[in-house]
Amino acid sequence: MDIGPRLKLVRERYKLSQRELAKRAGVTNATISLIEQNRVSPSVSSLKKLLEGIPMSLADFFTFDEPPRENRYVFRPGEQPDLGNSGLRLLLIGATVPGRQMRMLRELYAPGADTGPEPITHPEGEECGIVVRGRIELTIDGQVNVLNTGDGYYFPSTLPHRFRNIGPDEAEIISANTPANF
Repeated sequence: MDIGPRLKLVRERYKLSQRELAKRAGVTNATISLIEQNRVSPSVSSLKKLLEGIPMSLADFFTFDEPPRENRYVFRPGEQPDLGNSGLRLLLIGATVPGRQMRMLRELYAPGADTGPEPITHPEGEECGIVVRGRIELTIDGQVNVLNTGDGYYFPSTLPHRFRNIGPDEAEIISANTPANF
């Protein structure tokens, strides 16, 4: 799924010019243009910040304009939108469930991949997960932690946090956070 054309579709449906979205998100018009042309791929934290200017959650962004599903309780691999980029796959489980109360992700990190240079923060909620395989560096509020297979975490989402694969192989995390609209 290309982020650029999807951003343009969403922006136009919300009747926003590139200039207006750039102003709301605190970026330049050129940044919006480059993203929409797929010449720049924003980090997860940058895309989240950009979508706050609409306002729209990452989940809503990646499921925008999707047709209703037949089986609303089971989500096969092709029905899990990828919210990530640049070596990071964030597969969202249950994106189309109306009134979701949590966000469940299967996170796949290529060696060296991370959630972006800027820590992620949310205005409210909690986040937890478990490393299924690999080695992850998790920084929470400036404190660096190394997590190995089987290690878990649980913290307030209001604290700045960042994930990075520091191992030689792909790492996988299963995570959940509340509320679901991040």
